[in-house]
Amino acid sequence: MSRRAHRRPEYHKINKDLFVLTYGALVAQLCKDYEKDEDVNKYLDKILLSNFIYRGYGIGTRLVEDFLARSCIGRCHSYAEITDIIAQVAFKMYLGITPTVTCNNSSRNEFSLILDKNPLIEFVEELPAGRSSLCYCNLLCGIIRGGLEMVHLAADVTFLQDRLKGDSVTEIGITFLKKLDGKKYRRNK
Repeated sequence: MSRRAHRRPEYHKINKDLFVLTYGALVAQLCKDYEKDEDVNKYLDKILLSNFIYRGYGIGTRLVEDFLARSCIGRCHSYAEITDIIAQVAFKMYLGITPTVTCNNSSRNEFSLILDKNPLIEFVEELPAGRSSLCYCNLLCGIIRGGLEMVHLAADVTFLQDRLKGDSVTEIGITFLKKLDGKKYRRNK
């Protein structure tokens, strides 16, 4: 029996509801494991980011590679263009929503993604008791920041408003910091 050479693994799409419920179970377990909300927030933020930087071909890298392969997006020339692509293409592709983009400063390096609907909180009515500073969807910030790092952009990504905390919308702030040195991310051949 021979093995096929250079066969790419096949990745199957998972049901959105299954993902949302599994994510909810993860957050619930983290709340049991960590006493402080800040520790849970850090873990959720870095859960995919650590795969981007340290494992190379981890979950996050595949997400960026998948996005670039499926979207056929070319090189972006401004932070505004990058943010529009994140909102109009990436969010639509992976979460089925299209956030509104607003620019928050005159230097055009701070933007907000305003989500009228957040699929990650579809089955969540409120934050657990005593967890008022928990950022339930911090995973989204880690994914955005990690994805930007994979295309050599450093950014600060945080939640500015959260429906689970009583705000009318969910708002994610993106502040572009600098372009990263590409040599650090190139493979040795």
